[in-house]
Formats: sequence, structure tokens, C-alpha cells
Amino acid sequence: MFRTRFAPSPTGYLHIGGVRTALFCWLFARRNQGKFILRIDDTDQERNVEEALAPILAGLRWLGIDWDEGPDVGGPHGPYYQSQRSALYQAAVDELLRRNMAYRDYATTDEIQAERDAAVGEKRDFVYSRRWMAETPDAQRRFEAEGRAAVVRLKMPRAGTLVLEDLIRGRVEFAWAREQDHVIQRADGSCLYHLASVVDDRAMEITHVIRAEEHLSNTPRQVFIAQSLGYELPQYAHLPFVAEPGSKVKLSKRKLDKYFKNRDFASLVEHGRSIARRIGLETSPEEFNPVVVDFYREVGFLPEAIVNYLALLGWSLDDKTEHFHRRELIEHFSLDRVNKAPASFDAVKLQSFQDRHMQELPPERKAAMVIPFLERAGLIPAPATAADRARVEALAVAAGDRIKVAGDVLEFADFFTPDDELSYDEKAFDKRIRHSAGAVELLGRFRATLAEVELFDAGTLERSLHAFVEAEGVPIGQIIHALRVAVTGKGVGLGMFDTLALLGKSRSLRRIDRALGRV
Repeated sequence: MFRTRFAPSPTGYLHIGGVRTALFCWLFARRNQGKFILRIDDTDQERNVEEALAPILAGLRWLGIDWDEGPDVGGPHGPYYQSQRSALYQAAVDELLRRNMAYRDYATTDEIQAERDAAVGEKRDFVYSRRWMAETPDAQRRFEAEGRAAVVRLKMPRAGTLVLEDLIRGRVEFAWAREQDHVIQRADGSCLYHLASVVDDRAMEITHVIRAEEHLSNTPRQVFIAQSLGYELPQYAHLPFVAEPGSKVKLSKRKLDKYFKNRDFASLVEHGRSIARRIGLETSPEEFNPVVVDFYREVGFLPEAIVNYLALLGWSLDDKTEHFHRRELIEHFSLDRVNKAPASFDAVKLQSFQDRHMQELPPERKAAMVIPFLERAGLIPAPATAADRARVEALAVAAGDRIKVAGDVLEFADFFTPDDELSYDEKAFDKRIRHSAGAVELLGRFRATLAEVELFDAGTLERSLHAFVEAEGVPIGQIIHALRVAVTGKGVGLGMFDTLALLGKSRSLRRIDRALGRV
């Protein structure tokens, strides 16, 4: 059975690039009826942020990337936190030392740096002299008597070539002479990622290590560890990274100022932050930006759209098919169709996927998405009543493709604002009502017509208005713009008749009375 894993570090929020890696691992496992394992790489205790793990788990769940073994799920290969597996790592270190594939090194940081500096001065590659290597108990005692503390280093080969077949990159070669004697255990006894990862992949029976290409350079030392311990190697597949907008440079959540020079990226950020402000969400540039998955969840993107977009960042089925549902991605995904070249983040493309998936939603699903935003903005009670839900569903139908992300429902806050608290665009009010010849009188007379309408639906209201302007002998534009400002406070919005129907008869009349009273 094929088994893949995703091993994030709980040191920050879930990065788009990391999610893409998790998605490809998950799709590969699901396509091959295998298992997807989530393992938490928390070996670096100084960098771990305990509260950062919850957003990672929540983000994966929101995207529908479920795991067969891991935190909150369990499984036969636990625990799934590397910080809880130190006994396994110590056993591996001891075995590497016993086999003379690793050694205790008592060099200080300054001594290692001095050797590096000498290599630079002599214009040669740095190769550690192993001067402070202790392979015998006597050597250990001698160094320790000097007050030195030991790390454990790999005793890497200094000749020959490692040849691997990468499932994405094909044949890759590494000269052993370019590899350093990497540290696998610190002086305090804690083990580093490279050792822990290899040991855990073996213990958890991982068959396919699918990860970002920046890990390709780590592969020789990990292969050396595995082979030195007698492990069978997994198959490796190194994915191209997700690049900056319009670039081939890796996307980073620390370069927002640079990305703002891309108009589409900047527009996406401002749109999201506008929604966040309306719902009182505390944000910071580091945590709330399109490089982090939480941004999309908080703004109201569809997880289906994010998954569809990320799947095409480095993979394609053919040169024309782009719109996929999850089941179709699982059916078609394969590593042999993953590209080697990085794919740049495209805000316009992402939003086009969002728009297409959003418009496929039935009204009840769209209403369920937008209701939390109305609740958080205080526009409807929480939890929403049945009447509120029906009203929101009707709004979702009337708004159509104007609601591109769930947070866009806040653009229609005027439908939920109490009538006596409705705010007006003063420029539109002056132009369409206060200073528009005959507008006040026409609005008053049409108010009387509306009061007599019994079936207050869009079709009936449209017929009533057309009959009114015909009887008055005026163009429809002379009344409809004033009517819109009177009932919504704005000069633009949804279709006029849908707007009146959504508000209902009594609210529409109250708002017209209030607008006339302002004049």
C-alpha cells in the first residue's frame, strides 16, 4: 500500500506552498487507495509555537485534506509528534555510532568557523578536518576533561556519487565530496530534523516522500542515514515551488511590500482586509495575506476553489482542462504530470476559480456561507433565525455573481440595517432626490402606488412602476434612481425590483418616508 506523509513544523501559519505539498501528497494517496499521514515536525523546540498548530490543523480540515493517521486521529504508528519520539531517535544515533557511520565531535563553533574561513582564504571547498572527532572512550574523556561538549555528526563519504531516480525530476546525482558531516544530535541530546525524518519515515512505513524541491539538497544526508541503518529507501518526488506573482522566485509571506507592486495581488489583499475590518477581525500583514491559508478562510473563499487552483500550480491533466471538482482531481492525479518548473501565484486566476465554483453553489449553500459574516458584523442575530436564513437565501439569489467571496455579502449591509439607521451617500442623495427636478413629488406619488400593491414580488413591482411612469408621462430614469437612493442609501446596487421585494412592503415604505423627510 502506498503511504505518503506531510510533516509541517508548528512555527507559523499554513503557507500556500505547504498546502500545495500536502494536497499533492493527499491526492497521490487517495488516487492509489493509499494512506495519508500527518506528522508534526516539532524537533526545534526554540522555534515551535504551540498555538500555531491549531490553525494548521484547522486549515487542512477546511480544505478537506483529511489524514488517515496523525494528531486527533491516532493510528498504529504513533505518537505523531516528533517531540514525543526521542527514544527512537536516540536508538538510531547509537546504532550509527556503533556502525561507525557517525561520530562524536567536540569542536567549538569558533573552531569550525576558523576552518571554514581558512578554506575560503585558500579558495577551496570546505571539508571538516575531523580534528576534534572522538571515536574511542579515551578520546571522549580527553575532550571532556577540557570542558568540551559533543555533538554527533554523520561520517559522510568523501568520494563517489549518489544517484537517485526522482519521480518528478528523473535522474539526479550528488557528489559525496560536497556533503558536510552534518550534525544529527545537538550537545543537549536533542536530535535534528534530518535524522528524525528518516527514522519516522521508516517507522511509519512511508513509501513515497513527496515534498518541496528545497528539500532536494537534504536528500543525500537522509539517504546516507537510511542506508547506514539498513533501511529500504522510499521513493522521492520533489515538487516545484510556488513562485512569487509573475516570477520564478519562491513565494514568501515576508515579502508583501514587494508583492504589492503587483496590482492584482494588492487588490486581493485590500479586498480581504476590507472584509476583515467590517467583521472586526484583528489582522496583521504577517498573518493575514494571500500567502497564508487563513486569509482565504476568513474572507470567505470556497475550499473547493482553493484546491482546484493549487492543484494546477505545478500539475496539469492536459493543455485545456482547468475546472476540477475534488473527485475529478483524485481520479486524474499522477506524479508523472507534475512539472519541474515553478508556477507563479496568479491572483486573477485564483479569483476566476473562486468565481466559477461560487456560481455553481445552490442558494442554500451560498446562504450558509455568508450568514457567519452577517452575524459577525452584527447585522443579524447569532444564531440566525429561520426568517433571517430565508432572507439571506433570497439575497444570495438576487445578488448572483456579485457575491464572489462570502464576505462580499457585507456590501449589501443596507438590507439588514434598521430602517431608521440607514446611512446615505450624500452625493447620490443630492443628485437623485434633493436637487433632481420633480423627484420628490414623483417619489411621494409612487410611494402611494406601492402602498396599494398586494403581491410584493419583483415581477409585480416592475409592472407597477412601468404603469406608473406611463401614467405620469415621465421616463423611468426620473423615478428609479431616486427610488434606489431612498430605499438603499446608495446610487448603485441590485436590481431595483429585487431590492424592493427583499426589503418587503413595510420596510420599503418606511425608507421612502424617511428619505422624503430628509428633504
